[in-house]
Amino acid sequence: MSIYWLLLVPTALIAYLCGSMDTMVLASNFVFHRNLRRLGDHASWISNFRRLYGFGGFFKLLAVELVKDSLPILIGSLLLGIRGHADVGRAFAGFVLVLGRLFPVFYGFRGSHATVAMIAAGFAVNTSVGAAAMMAAVGVIALTRYLSLGTLAGAVVYVMVSVLAVDDSLLLRLALFTAGLVFLRHIPSVIRLFRRTEPRLSLKEDITYKLDE
Repeated sequence: MSIYWLLLVPTALIAYLCGSMDTMVLASNFVFHRNLRRLGDHASWISNFRRLYGFGGFFKLLAVELVKDSLPILIGSLLLGIRGHADVGRAFAGFVLVLGRLFPVFYGFRGSHATVAMIAAGFAVNTSVGAAAMMAAVGVIALTRYLSLGTLAGAVVYVMVSVLAVDDSLLLRLALFTAGLVFLRHIPSVIRLFRRTEPRLSLKEDITYKLDE
């Protein structure tokens, strides 16, 4: 039994630290060489980012996120694969990755919506789970421009498809725990949605970031 702890502990540590790392900080330092945080707060930075870097920039930013989120899942697969449980290693790493993204140790445990991390964790459990969660999240975000609502929709589909497609009880529990973390983190967002105070993704340019330059 001790060998599993020796494999799970480094998997959890790597996944949590990767989840806690801010993608915008990594992209600022290693890809764009500019402080992307100065582009604005909340939803406004997206329009400013699009104006400066276009869709190519979005793909670069997404690539940074995907590499960061895929690395711990790959490591979990390799480590637990030593004992013939690569699937459990991927699912466990995905769960801890989402935990780190939602409650990052480097930022006072106040994280992001973890949309991409949740989708990556879904693919780690089952291809159908990841694909369905991705389509649901992207579709709802495109229709409503609410990132939180899209993430919640993805989490709902995540649970539904996991129940239908995942036969292994341990993998299913990890999938449900992962979705549960997303629901827990989004309780304030749900309240704001009902009060109609939740910010939408902005399509208008915000120039206030220029005051920092």
